Amino acid sequence: MSQSLDRALTLLNSIAKDARTLDDLAEEIGVHKSTVLRLLRTLEQHHFVRREGARYYRLGSAMFDLANQALDSIDVRRSAQPALAALNARTGHTVHLASYDDGEVVYIDKYEGRHSVRMYSRVGKRAPLHCTAVGKVLVAAMPKARREEIARSIEYPVRTPNTITSAADFLAELDRVARLGYAVDNAEHEDFIHCIAAPVRGADGEVLAAASMSVPKVLLDYEGLLALVPDLRAATTEASVHSGWTENGKGH
Repeated sequence: MSQSLDRALTLLNSIAKDARTLDDLAEEIGVHKSTVLRLLRTLEQHHFVRREGARYYRLGSAMFDLANQALDSIDVRRSAQPALAALNARTGHTVHLASYDDGEVVYIDKYEGRHSVRMYSRVGKRAPLHCTAVGKVLVAAMPKARREEIARSIEYPVRTPNTITSAADFLAELDRVARLGYAVDNAEHEDFIHCIAAPVRGADGEVLAAASMSVPKVLLDYEGLLALVPDLRAATTEASVHSGWTENGKGH
């Protein structure tokens, strides 16, 4: 990678976290302010960054256009949309669609719930595998050898008192998910939210993504959450059919 490209990408990554000044950015990448200013002017010309006031730089509109185009190019996002939107409208609960990327979950779509409690998630946000229902579904769909490889590579950061903290426990949970066909996050990622997830399959029966329904514990207890599994499974089955899957596991 060229040095200028590497620096420009580092600048974008830094600005994505928060507004930055020229001094901040020069210090962060370790070059003179004149070099950073040249890069910023080029990025600004193409609308990848924008100036806010006299001192600060933020991400520009081109970044959001690219992100939306990338998300729209994900076929499963489009094919699952009718079923997941209907599930969200019917239940009023938050619905996510997520995929696996480089050892993490990435949310590729979200339908906001009608209740006032808001989750930290957003489209494009990443989350851990070991404490999210979607993460469990995605890893449980993999061959056993790959499951074990991933399980032994995780550091298992503790998010709540219910978070899984070892490879052995995670592998046992993955076996359970593979057997049942759905996963549960029992307040393992956020202590005030619990969640269920199920796979969305493609033409060859492969798991393309995981769809989930998240509910604040104050609105629904654990038994009430599990009672929603049939609704979620019906929606993911419909989404799978729209993605090319059929009951015998073969495509149309």
